[in-house]
Amino acid sequence: MPLRLADKQAIVAEVAEVAATAFSAVAAEYRGMTVTEMTALRIQARNNGVYLRVVRNTLARRAIEDTEFKCLQSVLTGPVVLAFSQQDPGAAARVVKEFLKTNKKLTVKGVAIGGRLYGAEELERISKMPTRDEAISLLMSVIKAPITKFVRTLAEPHAKLVRTVAAIRDSKQSASA
Repeated sequence: MPLRLADKQAIVAEVAEVAATAFSAVAAEYRGMTVTEMTALRIQARNNGVYLRVVRNTLARRAIEDTEFKCLQSVLTGPVVLAFSQQDPGAAARVVKEFLKTNKKLTVKGVAIGGRLYGAEELERISKMPTRDEAISLLMSVIKAPITKFVRTLAEPHAKLVRTVAAIRDSKQSASA
């Protein structure tokens, strides 16, 4: 059933709005997948904060024209599903990577992040990017490490003095016994 012009404009506007706020995107070919498999992918994407949409290539090209995902236009051929990470940069890559473990019919065509297009082989590396919470905890540990070391350095002379006095006390007690 052909789409009316108003429907096409709504799809382009929706995808463009999502693309404007997304951190990364994955374009994958879904040729040969069943409706059940695609539904499972959609559920997995929704649970992980990933916007997943099957869009005609011409509409997808128009939607991403003025976004940092313009670099994906070269891989938009065939039946393509677009996955946009809404919460953290690696979310879409993680969803697709996890789905590929059980379904080999999905073929990654490209991954875009920061206005750069990466090939399908980079999906693994991008999927290992830390989530927002993990990145914050890594940053906090890096900030905390020098302070912790400084406090330990300041406390060490006192601890060494206490250990020395205790050793002298123990040696005097053993000598008198």
